[in-house]
Amino acid sequence: MAQDLVHGFADARFAAAREAFEANFAEGKEIGASVCATVDGETVFDLWGGRADEARIRPWQRDTIVNVFSTTKTMTALTALLLADRGDLDVAAPVARYWPEFAASGKERITVAQLLSHSSGLSGWREPFSQDDATDWDKATRLLAAQAPLWPPGTASGYHTYTHGFLIGEVVRRITGRSLGTVFRQEIAEPLGADFRIGLPESEDHRVAELVQPGPGPEAGAAEMAEIPSITFRDTQPDGSRAWRMDVAQTRTRAWRGAEIPSVNGHGNARSIAEIHAVLANGGVAKGKRILSEAGSRRVLEPQIEGPDLVMGGREVRFGLGFALAPCPLFPLTPPNPNTIVWGGGGGSLVVVDLDARTSFAYAMNRMGPALLGDHRSFRVLEAMWRALA
Repeated sequence: MAQDLVHGFADARFAAAREAFEANFAEGKEIGASVCATVDGETVFDLWGGRADEARIRPWQRDTIVNVFSTTKTMTALTALLLADRGDLDVAAPVARYWPEFAASGKERITVAQLLSHSSGLSGWREPFSQDDATDWDKATRLLAAQAPLWPPGTASGYHTYTHGFLIGEVVRRITGRSLGTVFRQEIAEPLGADFRIGLPESEDHRVAELVQPGPGPEAGAAEMAEIPSITFRDTQPDGSRAWRMDVAQTRTRAWRGAEIPSVNGHGNARSIAEIHAVLANGGVAKGKRILSEAGSRRVLEPQIEGPDLVMGGREVRFGLGFALAPCPLFPLTPPNPNTIVWGGGGGSLVVVDLDARTSFAYAMNRMGPALLGDHRSFRVLEAMWRALA
C-alpha cells in the first residue's frame, strides 16, 4: 500500500531511504509528505506521497507545497548571506547602520549577526501583538525598533520565533529597497528554478497542503513521536511579557499566505528546500549557477552563541549565522561529519546540510509533530541516506 502512496524517484544506492519514507505511510505516521536530497549538486532522491488535505481526499502531488514554518528562517539567512557576500551587508556591523531607528532604547550596539543567531534580546514584542498584526510589516518592525532588549544582547540566545524574519527582513529592505521575499525570489529561488515563496500569490493556493495538528491514537504514531523531546516555548518572554502564539488554522487564510513573514510562512516542498540549500553544500553553486562565493557559503559555520536558550525551555543550542551547528544537543542525531548545519520548522519540516559530504537533505509534511528539529519520520530517512553515503 505504501508503494501506491509514494511517488518520485530514488537512485538505487538510496533504496533504503525510499523504504524508510514508505514506512512512514505504512505505519500511519504521515498524511502527506515530501523528502529530497542532493549529493554533489545532483538530486539523488525526490519522493512525495499521501494526501494534501485533512479530509484525505486531495493527493499530495509533485508540485504540492506546504507552509514549513521556521524552515523559512533558513531562506531568510541565505538572503542575508547573499547581501553579505556581495559586500552590501556587514553582519558584524550594528543593525542601526542600516536601520537608524533601531538604535532606540539601548540597541545601538546590536549587530546583524546577533539577529541571525537569535541573541539580540528581541525574541518577542513588549507591546500587545496579535495574529493579525503578523501581517502588518510596518507595525511589527516599528514596535521592534522602539523597544528595549528583553535581556542583555549577545549574552545568550533566546529563539526569535517570529521576530527573526521581521528584524532581518527590515535590514534587507533598508539596504535593497525591496522586501526580503522579493530579494529571495529574484536572487535565489528564480535563478535556481526553486518552488519556494515567502509571500504566496493567490494563484498558487490550490497547491497548498493543509497543516494538521497531531491527534491522539496509534494512527498519529503518538507513542513513537513522544520519544522525541519536544521544544517547550515559554508562554512568556524572558522579561515576563506574554508571547504571541499563532493558531495553525491561520495558515489556511489568504492573509497569512499572501503576507511576507520571513520567520514562519514560507511555502515550498522538500525538493525546493534541498535544491536551494545545495548552494551551501557545494561552495555557493547549485544547478550550474553561482549564488554565493565559496567563502560566503562557508560563513554559515561561524559560531556565534552557545548555551541554554532562554525561549526554548533552556535547551542547549549552538547557533552560527542563521543555522544551528551540529552536533547540537537540540538535534538528537550525530551527523557523520563535523561541518553540518541544521534547522527546521515547528511540526517536523527539516533541512540538514553537510558541507563536508556536499549533501543537502529536506523533509516537509502536513501532519505536525511535537518537535522543532525533525522527528522519527525524517530521521529514519536521513539515517538511511547517511548509511548509503558511508
